[in-house]
Amino acid sequence: MAEAPRVTFLIAGVQKGGTTALYDYLADYPDVALSRVKEVHFFDDETRDWRAPDYGAYHAQFDAPDGHPCGEATPIYLYWPNALERIAAYNPAMRLIVTLRDPVQRAWSHWRMEYARGAEREPFGWCIRQGRQRLFEARPPVAPWGHHREFSYVERGFYGEQLERLFAQFPREQVLILRAEDLRRDPAAALSQARGFLGLADAPAPAAREVHVGREIDYGSTLTAEDTAWLRGVYARDQDRLQALAGFSYR
Repeated sequence: MAEAPRVTFLIAGVQKGGTTALYDYLADYPDVALSRVKEVHFFDDETRDWRAPDYGAYHAQFDAPDGHPCGEATPIYLYWPNALERIAAYNPAMRLIVTLRDPVQRAWSHWRMEYARGAEREPFGWCIRQGRQRLFEARPPVAPWGHHREFSYVERGFYGEQLERLFAQFPREQVLILRAEDLRRDPAAALSQARGFLGLADAPAPAAREVHVGREIDYGSTLTAEDTAWLRGVYARDQDRLQALAGFSYR
């Protein structure tokens, strides 16, 4: 008999969109059970046998939830092909929190992270234009064709497309969409929303703090007005989809 779901909620995206801050804040509450590490990376693992997944290996990342909402935060889940379908197969009642951030700022922050850790050596302007072809260089089982863990600076910002995929798997009432900008400006209000969504009573918010701030080094690139205008144009149609699905957009 398959092991019953233990995990009841996921912070499923987006990368560089406040997921670490949200996870860190939720960890301050004793009535929320979280994974031992923030990003478990189970449902995006292409090395697993998804015809008969071993959920015991997943559950081993969590202590007994003792009746509390139990979750983790792996922001690639919203973007990665088949991850949402795998989540739905594991627990169709899963509740998902998605934090969104201005996609231009998200792409810039993502590039800075990859550059700082040495995975990226090309300038930002090249990466968001010609560099997008690198997504087609990865091959299974490393990544499904057309996707990339590191170089997906532009692609992870198509929020409307990703939310459409999400809502094809889960009803709207099982999804909470937060804005990273709101979480940073007023964490108490955002955490109140998250707790209510998880079925928890309101509680005093932890003290506001900065979490996972990017390194200050010489990046050799800046986010130029030309880069911003380029990305706004790339995202324009998807922002219409986001507006229709979430009731807001980044213009």
